[in-house]
Amino acid sequence: MSTTPGPRIVLVGPPGSGKSTVALALGERWQLAVRDTDSDVEATAGKAIAEIFVADGEPVFRALERDAVRVALEEHDGVLALGGGAVLDETTQELLTAYGAEGGTVVFLDVTLAHAAPRVGFNQARPLLLGNPRAQWQALMEARRPVYERLATVRVLTDGHRPADVAELIEQELAVLRRGEGNPS
Repeated sequence: MSTTPGPRIVLVGPPGSGKSTVALALGERWQLAVRDTDSDVEATAGKAIAEIFVADGEPVFRALERDAVRVALEEHDGVLALGGGAVLDETTQELLTAYGAEGGTVVFLDVTLAHAAPRVGFNQARPLLLGNPRAQWQALMEARRPVYERLATVRVLTDGHRPADVAELIEQELAVLRRGEGNPS
């Protein structure tokens, strides 16, 4: 968990990994505010993400998302969940790399397709998963996994776990990190 300015922890991962619900569980456990950049984008645009994709296109959504991540990393000091594709933006990658270099913690919430499918529902609220949603999800993960792994301080597999259990697993991983750095846990 970060002791630097900015979020105490940042959650990244694909659709269906549980970023939003795990963020809420961590926020409750740690008595911290929770922020989700997808919600920030919707508030800024005044419409749902799916509507932004349809009316304005993906480039507009990605620009809004990049700005939401930048602002949240500067202003928010609680638990931060990023949209699944936010990490693909080069500026966002640079911001997260700098955040990590300053002692920030980025957690990659990993999930397999079998466990993501029922969580995501592969519905129209997830515009990048339209068409053949399972194939789209697999393609997204092939493109994104290396980025998630490179940016992450720790990786936690969420398959078969409730959000509160994932929060506990994150705490365990962070305790191991602290011990590995020679800090008392």
